[in-house]
Amino acid sequence: MDQIKLFIELTRFKKPIGYMLLFWPCAWGLSIAYDFNGEVTTYIFYILLFLTGSVLMRSAGCIVNDIFDKNFDKKVFRTKNRPIASKKISVKKGIFYSLSLCFLAFIVLIQFNNFTILLAFGSMPLAFTYPLMKRYTYWPQLFLGVTFNYGLILGWTSVTGELNLIPLIFYVGAIFWTLGYDTIYGFQDIEDDEIIGLKSTSIKFKQIPGLFLTISYLIFFICLIIVGTLLMLNLVFYFISIVIGFQLFFLQIKKLDIKSSKNCLSIFKSNNIIGFLVFLSLVLGKI
Repeated sequence: MDQIKLFIELTRFKKPIGYMLLFWPCAWGLSIAYDFNGEVTTYIFYILLFLTGSVLMRSAGCIVNDIFDKNFDKKVFRTKNRPIASKKISVKKGIFYSLSLCFLAFIVLIQFNNFTILLAFGSMPLAFTYPLMKRYTYWPQLFLGVTFNYGLILGWTSVTGELNLIPLIFYVGAIFWTLGYDTIYGFQDIEDDEIIGLKSTSIKFKQIPGLFLTISYLIFFICLIIVGTLLMLNLVFYFISIVIGFQLFFLQIKKLDIKSSKNCLSIFKSNNIIGFLVFLSLVLGKI
């Protein structure tokens, strides 16, 4: 039982915000590609596959992140008790767990078409090198955005078997969404990160967080509206988009206090609502 508890802690399974933020772009890509005038059995099946894959890959990614960051984590108050940093789980066991989760994710992946499988393999180097980025660049959040929203492309190709401009525009917008919310997340550890020499957009833009977040979220919002226009979605999409804009620009940016870890974490978690609202706007906008 102790090992099970440590495994759950290691994979952050009790913190669903991580795998939900990975899942929502997958659901978006799937929804903009799917024809809801036909049967929806395949759509529901694919939704469940992407949700399962998101949980598995996020869990594997957490383990890899903890292995790379074990020497940094033990110096940060928020992360010092993580299983690998505190040596409750060995690095070898962590690698075994990560490989096992990746194998299960591969079983999920092969349910899709060959083009989607090929694209998914292309994302693997991105997923497992992200933890290294904060050592070398102030833009690890941008790298995370490229990685975390790759599922949007996979969601589209799982239905269409090809790429066009629409999912690419949406993908760019989603990258800036992640750039915004992960910058907010990074404000929690900004003091410790500066002491131990790690880099982030949270540190780079700590003097102008509002401006940086406004630009990031504005790009995301504009891309969302462009996608809705190109797909000729109905008025329900635009009505929900107003709610999305209010959540982004007022409830997140205006209420952000970068000196309060509790405030930053709460606002970061609220992006799960954004993910759901975008998903809802796309589905109802097509019906």
